[in-house]
Amino acid sequence: MPMYTAPIKDIQYVLHDVLEISKKEIVGYDELDRDTTGAIFEEAGKLAEQVLAPLNQIGDTQGCTFENGIITTPDGFKEAFDTVKQGGWSGLDCDPEYGGQGMPYLVGSVVNELFSSSNMAFAMYSGLTHGAYSAIHAHGTDAQKQTYLPKMVSCDWTGTMNLTEPHCGTDLGLLRTKAEPQDDGSYKISGQKIFISAGDHDLSENVIHLVLARIPGGPEGVKGISLFIVPKFEVHEDGTCGARNGVSVGKIEEKMGIHGNATCVMNFDEASGVLLGEEHKGMRAMFTMMNEARNGVAVQGLSQAVPAYQEALQYAKDRLQGRDVTGIKNPDGPADPLIVHPDIRRILMDQKSFIEGARATVCWAATLIDQARREDDDDAEALVSLLTPVLKGFLTEQGFQMTVQAQQVFGGHGYIEESGVSQFVRDARITMIYEGTNGVQALDLVGRKLGLNGGKTVMGLFDTVKTFIKENENDEALKSDFLDPLKSASKDLQAAAMYFMQNGMKNPNNALSGATDFMMLFGHVTLGFMWAKMAKISSDALTSGTSDAAFHQTKVATGRYYMARQLPATCMHLTRIQTGADTLMDLSEGQF
Repeated sequence: MPMYTAPIKDIQYVLHDVLEISKKEIVGYDELDRDTTGAIFEEAGKLAEQVLAPLNQIGDTQGCTFENGIITTPDGFKEAFDTVKQGGWSGLDCDPEYGGQGMPYLVGSVVNELFSSSNMAFAMYSGLTHGAYSAIHAHGTDAQKQTYLPKMVSCDWTGTMNLTEPHCGTDLGLLRTKAEPQDDGSYKISGQKIFISAGDHDLSENVIHLVLARIPGGPEGVKGISLFIVPKFEVHEDGTCGARNGVSVGKIEEKMGIHGNATCVMNFDEASGVLLGEEHKGMRAMFTMMNEARNGVAVQGLSQAVPAYQEALQYAKDRLQGRDVTGIKNPDGPADPLIVHPDIRRILMDQKSFIEGARATVCWAATLIDQARREDDDDAEALVSLLTPVLKGFLTEQGFQMTVQAQQVFGGHGYIEESGVSQFVRDARITMIYEGTNGVQALDLVGRKLGLNGGKTVMGLFDTVKTFIKENENDEALKSDFLDPLKSASKDLQAAAMYFMQNGMKNPNNALSGATDFMMLFGHVTLGFMWAKMAKISSDALTSGTSDAAFHQTKVATGRYYMARQLPATCMHLTRIQTGADTLMDLSEGQF
């Protein structure tokens, strides 16, 4: 059975050495010293390693069962969920007014990585609840907040979001679920939703569904969509649960992965609900949850690569196959371990350099989210908005590829379920699809986010990278291995953006056909920037003298690999973008 080791040392390095979080002028960050975060993450790591990880393969093999209208989660999930609740982990960064601990989003994001790495399907139950909590917290009335949030912070009640219908996914303008107004101010919700993660289960007393629906007589398309709170059990004024609402499970979806999470078809038959936010403004309220979810899914992309790499690394050290071409390394054995072979090293370095770069990137993004929320910083909010589709798309694309790479190290054993590594591949695959497919993320990036504030936001990011390069251009330890590759990649990104500006208006397909390549190019530059910053920190530590030279030497070497072997992909993506749409659109439908 695959095991998991929480990467606490690397997390602490990113937060305190690279990002220097305790020095940031963000409310609450002055309390995030190394000892405090270390204590939090050590405890979260123990929970992930000792409680959640041992249930990961059980959840995969058992899945959830649906009998007589009741969903039962895999063995051990209920007890583990109670342990998470009792530890207060579900309310780590929630509002203290409703029972949360009030910690920064950054802390919750790091714990999300730990929990998702150990058991992604399990972590989704509380993760979705957090998203629903955020939507109600941002858009709910005082009464709604008092009624729902304390129970959701504690995860006594869990939450979901209900968007997709059998005939519409991304195109929510086609949505048909209806909300009929009632004399008491409530609504009767009727319709069917599909692919609802954590739609029902035995982990909580109640499930609070956030449901997109149309009020009759409203505008057509997405402008006529409203958002409603629809509980599984009706809620009395004193906060206790009442009769079963008109909400039922049609079936559990049979999926490729995340078997431990109950993904349901949900039927709403005149279910009683209340409006969340304003009439016909449901998309605005739902995007509070969606944007949080997209950042969470980016972390999931990273999180599945982590245990897959850990398993592959151990296997590469243990498995004896062939001899090193430069000379025998294991003379007492019949063969050398896999890790001596250059191609296995390539696979492992791909994984290691992605994981550490991605971790730094999501932590940086989390600090920007805190900057936006806690300091009302519009510039930080805009930058997060720009980066969200990049993080969601790039980290899940690459994260999935890294699980496949880990599987490759195992050879045929990686294709056999007994090894357990294939679960990471199957679980990671959904991250590229849900919360907006990666193609949609790319279109959002090019069509909406690139032009934020008249282009000032993306230009500001370009300037940030340029400034870093200029400030360190005399550092010979960085120049050729880090700064020059970063400068070249950044120029590729700027050239791609310029191409869209010059050609997108003439023929929109020229921009849309290059959107995914642009998202991937952007992702590589972002990770390259983080690697350059990490190389600066570790190089300086080695120069000034450090008691942990091996760690910093490894960090610099890993970063050097990313800059040399991964970052040059920006040139390929730019070339593709600049070919335009002609080769994509040449064939008629009948020629396919």
